[in-house]
Amino acid sequence: MSNEDIKNSPDHLQTLEKGLKVIEAFNGKDHLTISETSRLVEISRPTARRVLITLVNLGYAQMLDNRFYLTPKVLSLGYSYMTARDSWEITTTLLRELSKVTNESSSLAKLVGEEIVYIGRVPANKIMKISLNIGTHLPAYATSMGKVLLSYKSEEELNKYFETAELKPLTVHTVYKEEELRAELKEIRKQGYSISEDQLELGLMSAAAPIRNMRGDVIAAINCSTNSSQTTRAEVEENYLGPLLEAAEQISRNTEIELPF
Repeated sequence: MSNEDIKNSPDHLQTLEKGLKVIEAFNGKDHLTISETSRLVEISRPTARRVLITLVNLGYAQMLDNRFYLTPKVLSLGYSYMTARDSWEITTTLLRELSKVTNESSSLAKLVGEEIVYIGRVPANKIMKISLNIGTHLPAYATSMGKVLLSYKSEEELNKYFETAELKPLTVHTVYKEEELRAELKEIRKQGYSISEDQLELGLMSAAAPIRNMRGDVIAAINCSTNSSQTTRAEVEENYLGPLLEAAEQISRNTEIELPF
């Protein structure tokens, strides 16, 4: 059967097509209302409402004040594709090499709304109470990768972030006040990396660096993490920062091929 035959097949499910088009309509948008979805996808309001509610029931979206937001679960839809791409294999290989060099866990994450979502991970020593897997989401402001990703946002994007983000101390060391966090983000952007110590969880220290696409835009972040009770910040800077920045540079160069995020 040819692609043309498939396209004109009576087995084509219009309901599924509408659902996928609704997900695509979120591209570049933080949220959508029923009216906006109806207009963008060119479907009736009742149909838009049914599709959005179905996405909520399946965990792919959430509703707040009559606005619908995609959840990190949407990333799972693309995971099979990601793992099948040559460029993704190169990226995971680089993650493994970083973990081998540092003898620590390494991860890759993307910013989705106010959270980071793990899209790649090579675990090493168990140092966190939180179980981290692909698809895990954590508050951006309390993580090294989240801070890196926030630091490269525009002033307008940051203003919007601080208007909606729920900032609270997760440990006694968490930087969560807006003025202090803005100052830290400015410094991170200047130095090109972030080190977070005991901010998400006591005993956890991690360093993160940005991943860029071929246009130079920051699209993801990579980190390596260690136990803060066994490793000092100076040791992280001396032993981990070099390999981390090199891995970030190599992955960024790989985006010229086709990096699937």
